[in-house]
Amino acid sequence: MSNRLQSLISAGGSIKKIGVVGMGYVGIPAAVLFADAPEFESVLGFQRASASSGYKIDMLNRGESPLKGEEPGLENLLAKVVDAGKFQCTSDFSEVAGCDAVTLAIQTPFADPKDLIPDFSALTEGLRQVGRHLSEGTLVVLESTVTPGTTAGMAREILEEESGLVAGEDFALAHAPERVMVGRLLRNIREHDRIVGGIDEVSTARAVELYRPVLTTGKIIPMTATAAEVTKTAENAFRDLQIAAANQLALHCEAMGVNVYDVRAGIDSLKGEGITRAILWPGAGVGGHCLTKDSWHLERGAQVLGGDLWYPHGAESVFGVARKINEFMPEHMVHLTLEGLRQAGKSPEGAKVALLGWAFIQNSDDTRNTPAEPYLTAMKEAGAEVRVHDPYVDTYRGVEVSHDLDETLAGADVVTIFTGHHHYASLDPARVKELSGEEHPVIVDGRNVVDPDAFIRAGFIYKGIGRGDKNSHPIR
Repeated sequence: MSNRLQSLISAGGSIKKIGVVGMGYVGIPAAVLFADAPEFESVLGFQRASASSGYKIDMLNRGESPLKGEEPGLENLLAKVVDAGKFQCTSDFSEVAGCDAVTLAIQTPFADPKDLIPDFSALTEGLRQVGRHLSEGTLVVLESTVTPGTTAGMAREILEEESGLVAGEDFALAHAPERVMVGRLLRNIREHDRIVGGIDEVSTARAVELYRPVLTTGKIIPMTATAAEVTKTAENAFRDLQIAAANQLALHCEAMGVNVYDVRAGIDSLKGEGITRAILWPGAGVGGHCLTKDSWHLERGAQVLGGDLWYPHGAESVFGVARKINEFMPEHMVHLTLEGLRQAGKSPEGAKVALLGWAFIQNSDDTRNTPAEPYLTAMKEAGAEVRVHDPYVDTYRGVEVSHDLDETLAGADVVTIFTGHHHYASLDPARVKELSGEEHPVIVDGRNVVDPDAFIRAGFIYKGIGRGDKNSHPIR
């Protein structure tokens, strides 16, 4: 324990001014919850004034959320803390100097999972900006999901290099990984237990002080920084593994002519003391920023910190195999589409496909690593014309996304549901068929949101993930 760091913190008093670096799905809700807590005086959101993200600064300062999915309570709380003068967004990182605590919520993707080398360029730049203006006694917290060993390693080195200060002596350093899901950001931060791990006891205690005021039912679980990093990557790797198990089961059920959702309900019914058979949902693929790469952070941490590993790891580990299965599901959606077209007596060449849902998760505008993208690419390569609809997403990296569902469905040979937006659960078979103009249009349901029998009765060729009981139905 550093007596010097503790003395600096004691002299500075309690945390009053907080900086949050990165105004995205993690940083925005965290910032407004800090700002709403009476224990804190003010919060600064730091956002680069870049061509792609700079627009967020003015929006946030007007009290408008740039996140356009359904996020209960977020926009109202943002407007409240802006009107109260407790939150402001800026691109001026020199204001870090006046902060008692600074958190970083910056994406940490893998450019290529095969080599297990993450792209830390954005996080590195954020750390350098913070380090250049870091004051003695400040707490720095990484909320970004990182390879185990990053906080006490790379992050510490960059902050010390830029500031001339020493972590654990002149400033506190910790890892407190976010545990949020789009669609329930505020609720997750308030209600989920918070993992907090400092590089030393003083840093851990200061980080606990930072997060306690924003929790309602959640409690704080202290540990070391590296243990916190492992906890975050492992919990996402386990979730990815559970989804892969459900997807593998769905594929088996298709092969055997069985409804995977009946099987799932049966498995899930086995409960009792010491018994749990909970099973997640299968689907068209796994997207988002976390599950698509956190297994690789965990695997890389073992390799970097553990040296030569004598057991199955990387792509050969159970987590690597799970990733492969989940990455296969969009490919399977292509297979179901082609099979449906074949039954309709059509070729993919020139076929019109209405792709419903570009966000990776229902009722959200989050498009990161959407599984719809590899499907779109594959169908275009097969010669199909693909039109994309999503009620929450605008044009994405050159992919034109329509908000007009009827226009998207018009003339479609195939309707493919990739995202479980609530809009798609109410699709009317007769109306969809009328818009398609086809005697036997194909519908491929990747999220089990429509009633297969209703569409089959209307003359559709139905295909669904895990619906072995329906995928070979006679055409009516």
